Amino acid sequence: MQRRSRGINAGLILLLSQIFHVGISNIPPVTLATLVLNIWFFLNPLKPLFESCLSVEKCYQQKDWQRLLLSPLHHADDWHLYFNMASMLWKGIHLERRLGSRWFAYVIVTFSLLTGVLYLFLEFALAEFLDEPDFRRNCAVGFSGVLFALKVLNNHYCPGGFANILGFPVPNRLACWAELLAIHFISPGTSFAGHLAGILVGMMYTHGPLKKIMKKCAGIFSSNMHYPGQQYHVNNSGYSRYQDSYQYGWQTYSEEIPRNYDAYTAGLSEEEQLERALRASLWDRGTSGPSPPPYGFRLSAEEEMRRQRLRRFDHQ
Repeated sequence: MQRRSRGINAGLILLLSQIFHVGISNIPPVTLATLVLNIWFFLNPLKPLFESCLSVEKCYQQKDWQRLLLSPLHHADDWHLYFNMASMLWKGIHLERRLGSRWFAYVIVTFSLLTGVLYLFLEFALAEFLDEPDFRRNCAVGFSGVLFALKVLNNHYCPGGFANILGFPVPNRLACWAELLAIHFISPGTSFAGHLAGILVGMMYTHGPLKKIMKKCAGIFSSNMHYPGQQYHVNNSGYSRYQDSYQYGWQTYSEEIPRNYDAYTAGLSEEEQLERALRASLWDRGTSGPSPPPYGFRLSAEEEMRRQRLRRFDHQ
């Protein structure tokens, strides 16, 4: 496994543009640190991809357990980095403000490790049950397993509504599974076991014992789960309520403010961004056809009409 050499890292440039478009001061600290860390390791990898990717053969059989820490922070190319970090930006803004920065950091670290461990278990199980040793050698890198776990959390906290998966409305509670299948239908080379591991870790947190175990392991911090900061509460009318807390007492107030993410998504939902990123990545790898429009910034007339039709569908 070797990173593609490129004269211009278009995905990285687009990611940086999106970050600055949102505004660094508007990105919660743990989310920002995660973005910076992944970008840093993309530009300055600690090890070559083949020495940092996660596999049963390398981790379990050769006892190279440091790959559990390295693999989520390394990406195969700039479009791989862009897709994952653009999704992290969207999820982090929502979840960190809801959970608080310290707990969100704890969640990120825990999910990173557990997703890797569960990925190894799934690959080992497939190798044993199917009697196919190649599963032990499947090597995966990237942050997408963690992102699938975070998507389960986000859908758990906002259960209503529909997600747009490749143009089809899917209930939010099923969106993770639909996206899992959609990604591997469009791009079969991605790690199905890695993404599935992320979904299962997210479900262990929302519907299983993981959250309680994490609280117990946190020890003294388990009794103080909410830290001073802005807390967002989403209601069905499409507005957010927020509260600010202060060290020497509480000042709470509520104000309805429209949630407007168009400034950095061009009005696209996360699933529409996924579809656009995958198409751009496939085009970038050598498919023929005209250059795709800049992802996340400008919409063609046809796409604008498609968005309007989706809005009318949502309001019906």
